[in-house]
Amino acid sequence: MSAYYDDGMVQLHHGDAAAVASELPPRSVRTIVTSPPYFGLRDYGEDGQIGAEETLQEYVDRLVAVFGALRDVLTDDGTLWLNLGDSYAGSGAPGGVSKTLVGTPNSVSSAGKIRPKPGVLKNLLGVPWRVAFALQDDGWILRSDIIWAKPNPMPESVTDRPTKAHEYLFLLAKSPRYYYDAEAIAEEAVRGDAGSRYDEGKTAAHQLGRAQKGPRFGGTKYGDDDSVQSRTKSGNVYVPDGTRNRRTVWTVPTVPFPGAHFAVYPPELIRPCILAGSAPGDTVLDPFSGSGTTGMVATQEGRRYVGIDLNREYLDLSLRTRFAQPVLDLTGGPKIPECPDCGSPHDTAPCRAGAYDCDCCRAILGGAA
Repeated sequence: MSAYYDDGMVQLHHGDAAAVASELPPRSVRTIVTSPPYFGLRDYGEDGQIGAEETLQEYVDRLVAVFGALRDVLTDDGTLWLNLGDSYAGSGAPGGVSKTLVGTPNSVSSAGKIRPKPGVLKNLLGVPWRVAFALQDDGWILRSDIIWAKPNPMPESVTDRPTKAHEYLFLLAKSPRYYYDAEAIAEEAVRGDAGSRYDEGKTAAHQLGRAQKGPRFGGTKYGDDDSVQSRTKSGNVYVPDGTRNRRTVWTVPTVPFPGAHFAVYPPELIRPCILAGSAPGDTVLDPFSGSGTTGMVATQEGRRYVGIDLNREYLDLSLRTRFAQPVLDLTGGPKIPECPDCGSPHDTAPCRAGAYDCDCCRAILGGAA
């Protein structure tokens, strides 16, 4: 199998994710970080695309099949980080047109509109959890549900429910023992986690003499002191450097992405996934590569990247944007992307701007500028 693009750090494949997965080396990827097309949201202009199924169950079954095919590509201690948004039954946009790439209108139905989603009108479909439970039934270990809290959510015109301001990010593992670097994504501890005192504050008068001598760890299930043996399993573990185990609500604002109208998750949402789920030099995979956000963050953090997408235009878009910048070399220095055919470094101004101007890359990208 020949890659659509390969510079040693970034490898892109054009095709169906499940089909490409069967050609990738087994146990070659440490973690998968991805956001599949959402159910019934938009047309990506490709036959066989995910998200345009007639029923929600078909959508769920297809995702289970894709990640089942990708399971063999993961190392035995590998993980899957899956971002999914929800939707409501009957929430299509009659007469509207969903755009993907700028200037490229597409829609889920042939009638030029987004097909209304099946089910009782206004019912929240629960798509993320249906997929998560189906993956669990298929053998994946569901380890965590993370809330992506959006401080700048998309405005909604509804007046009979709260405005949606979150999505889900699931952590799933291939095996019970898996790679997870908690220290790499530890967050700053608040004072209560770093050690409270009972003789301070408004209740100090009747708490005198009960000053806490050391940090607490969420209770005394295993004893009456702060020794390691007395810590509970709550995850509320004190770390001397003032950090704590990362919580499951991540507040990350959405960010615009020039060149496309489709949703792109922000780099800072998935950076913790890559840092916790892999080590420098490991390979990160996104089977729905899209704009290449996962790959951009992976290479920034010294990981290799494998991306798959059914739409050739998105692969070209990512080469012109996300990957048109120096990446972190595994030896510690910046690396300039090279032409996969002639090996020439893309160190000219047009190449750095994303308009790959050597003869080889003009042929690969079809003259895209």
